[in-house]
Amino acid sequence: MKYEFLLKEAASENIYIIENAGFKSEADALINGNVIGINRKIRDKRNRTCLLAEELGHYHTTVGNILNISKTINRKQELQARLWAYDRLVGLKGIIESYKEGCQDLYEMAEYLEVTENFLKDALDTYRSKYGEYVKYEDYIITFIPVLDVKPII
Repeated sequence: MKYEFLLKEAASENIYIIENAGFKSEADALINGNVIGINRKIRDKRNRTCLLAEELGHYHTTVGNILNISKTINRKQELQARLWAYDRLVGLKGIIESYKEGCQDLYEMAEYLEVTENFLKDALDTYRSKYGEYVKYEDYIITFIPVLDVKPII
């Protein structure tokens, strides 16, 4: 469902998606202007969702060709696009919703959020770096260290 939602969102912003693109490079997804291509070798829908979200993140946050990641500015823009994707597909709200749904581990959370486990793990690592030990969000405290935990504020 998230994949279809992202496709509709992209279409509403005049962003065109080529879902079965063939690339000369080993890239799984690329963006050029307002056209996003997703490599035809990527069959898993959750993986496609994560790739599409990251490329939409590039559309909204980056400028120019950033394929050369040896440049610091390009690495920063790559991280900015990933953070956009993490916030769009996971976010603090998604962590809390996963808790409310009774998700017990990363696999269940990833399944519920319709993302890959690696994407979720990377998002949680990023949030841990960004927020530190814990963060208050709405009526909850999300603890990242030593382990992920969600508790309502009493």
